[in-house]
Amino acid sequence: QTHTDKHTQSCRNLISQLHERIQSSSMDAKLEALKDLASASRDITFAQEFINLDGISLLTQMVESGTDFGDLLSFTLTAFVELMDHGIVSWDTFSVAFIKKIASYVNKSAMDAAVLQRSLAILESMVLNSQDLYQKVAQEITIGQLIPHLQCADQDIQTYTVAVINALFLKAPEEKRQEMAHILAQKQLRSIILSNIIRSNQPINDEMAHQLYVLQVLTFNLLEDRMMTKMDPQDQAQRDIIFELRRIAFDVECDSNNSGSIEKRKSMYTRDYKKLGFINHVNPAVDFTQIPPGMLALDNMLYFAKHHQDAYIRMVLENSSREDKHECPFGRSSIELTKMLCEILRVGELPSENCHDFHPMFFTHDRSFEEFFCICIQLLNKTWKEMRATSEDFNKVMQVVREQIMRTLTHKPNSLDQFKSRLQNMSYTEILKIRQSERMNQEDFQSRPIVELREKIQPEIMELIKQQRLNRLCEGTCFKKTNNRRKPDKYWYCRLSPNHKVLHYGDLEESPQGEVPFDSLQDKLPVVEMKAVVTGKDCPHMKEKGALKQSKEWLELAFSVLYESDEYLNFMAPDKHEYCVWTDGLNALLGKEMTSEYTKADMDTLLSMEMKLRLLDLENIQIPEAPPPIPKEPSNYDFVYDCN
Repeated sequence: QTHTDKHTQSCRNLISQLHERIQSSSMDAKLEALKDLASASRDITFAQEFINLDGISLLTQMVESGTDFGDLLSFTLTAFVELMDHGIVSWDTFSVAFIKKIASYVNKSAMDAAVLQRSLAILESMVLNSQDLYQKVAQEITIGQLIPHLQCADQDIQTYTVAVINALFLKAPEEKRQEMAHILAQKQLRSIILSNIIRSNQPINDEMAHQLYVLQVLTFNLLEDRMMTKMDPQDQAQRDIIFELRRIAFDVECDSNNSGSIEKRKSMYTRDYKKLGFINHVNPAVDFTQIPPGMLALDNMLYFAKHHQDAYIRMVLENSSREDKHECPFGRSSIELTKMLCEILRVGELPSENCHDFHPMFFTHDRSFEEFFCICIQLLNKTWKEMRATSEDFNKVMQVVREQIMRTLTHKPNSLDQFKSRLQNMSYTEILKIRQSERMNQEDFQSRPIVELREKIQPEIMELIKQQRLNRLCEGTCFKKTNNRRKPDKYWYCRLSPNHKVLHYGDLEESPQGEVPFDSLQDKLPVVEMKAVVTGKDCPHMKEKGALKQSKEWLELAFSVLYESDEYLNFMAPDKHEYCVWTDGLNALLGKEMTSEYTKADMDTLLSMEMKLRLLDLENIQIPEAPPPIPKEPSNYDFVYDCN
């Protein structure tokens, strides 16, 4: 215990000495002391003791005095940041003079990088940890003053700058947040973030990715009010938006110019609202009383109608001219799609602490969410047609569209145009292929029942491949002569008899255009006389002296049939495919295994198709590892029908 007390007292003496050293009149001694302090402050025990000596107040006074600069100021701020990170001292204790001084370091056009970085870190912590300090910092710092720091080459300074912008955004009252959002949406800021951070040659580190993700989330959260605002069916201004959608789609005049009875006009409106795809044809305003997506869906529809007018009109008219059961309802689709996009982008949720999932394309347009919607609503219409969907398939179509969007977002497109281009390749057919491929790789396909099914199917598939090979041998193939006893540039033809008992072959003057009839082939080799099939260097004609011997390509195409009396029939296949077909077929005739790479590929393809077909009805059903137990025998068999 005495030893421990002595050690503690020794540490306190060292801390006390350091406390005195940082107040030294010698600049060199002071700098060394501040370096030691910055390093030691990471330790919470040291920090507690130093703070007990009123160390934080000493550091803030040194900053407020304004006498230190360069490395002295840098290490002072570093020590301050390290000490405050332990959470021992409340942020609310700092004076306005200290805040103004830190803000002045950020507002200066030319400032030491280390000082600037620490100052930004201090401002971020102040804003996030105290609403009162937010008010004071917001009076000293504006987003406009922070923007130049995004243009520097130091990614740490860029990261802290975005972090301060996010903190100001997060703590701002609602009316101020809308004003900040307007600044963030301006082309100048977006261009700086794009060119200096996202598209720079420097890779984005995790912390910067997180801050850009936070900025993206906070920007989209501004949509929450509209998303959670119901439409008032009696509000004429809101209803006028629906009238505008009808006017643009069908090029009709407004109410005041309409002639005819009220009933006739009501009938026309109902007809048009049905064509626009609303659920409530009489009063479509009711469709927007569901929250989410509330009025945000109507905002998106109007944006699409005004800014992509040709696509909007084409979509509405195209669907209104289809049969009722195959039309894609634009109104209902837009409402559900807006709700889906809000879920995908987590509109209204606070940013996750460890997420880095930002999307560069949302920094390329001042109305990125609306443009995102416009691309996706056209995708929905395209997918609806590809699926030949009816109204009963609506939810199924929405599931496919969600998958198309989510899979495309994983590629992190750099622009909305690139996103749109990638979506074109993510068709319904492609989604089905991806699903099938993933299903084949699922754990279910490694389970015992599936393995047993695969083993049961394999012999059937192998027999199918064997029959195909033998059928090809029956059709026959033209081969070039390679034996020295034959003249060069001559051909010979070989084919298997339909009963698979005889190989017919004979010389040809030129390459035939089709099958050569059996009566033109004078020579025969009964299959029963065949002993073996050899390939490559083991072939007799590859052992002979000549140029062919040196060619690897020819070695890979050569095979021979050995038969009784040590005779042989030499082949040189015209290509790899014919080589595999013939070696497989000849081995099958001899009752041996077909081992070519083509057989393996055919087995994989056919087995995969057969497995998918047999498991088609088991989608989303868990396949048990073991067969279900056999039930007990019934107490009697009186229920059995007596056929007699």
